[in-house]
Amino acid sequence: MTEINIVIRTADQTRKAEVTLPGSHTGADVIQAAVDNWSLPRDTDYSLVNTRSAQPVQPANSLEKQGVQNGDVLEVQPVLVAGLS
Repeated sequence: MTEINIVIRTADQTRKAEVTLPGSHTGADVIQAAVDNWSLPRDTDYSLVNTRSAQPVQPANSLEKQGVQNGDVLEVQPVLVAGLS
């Protein structure tokens, strides 16, 4: 099993962690770990973006299959939903 050394950070860059994860972890695994470890609001949906490629990391696919590489920065971003006024 391949391990990947990455940096995970929040979109506002107030939280950041360097981690080593199995390449088999999914985007959803990374988001859930960030929500749990950083006590992010649970009533918010999040997306994950690879800042090197500016591509979204899909929740259901493994990091390895999506081309995440050592040293990549994955940014956890809240999904903003426009409300009705």
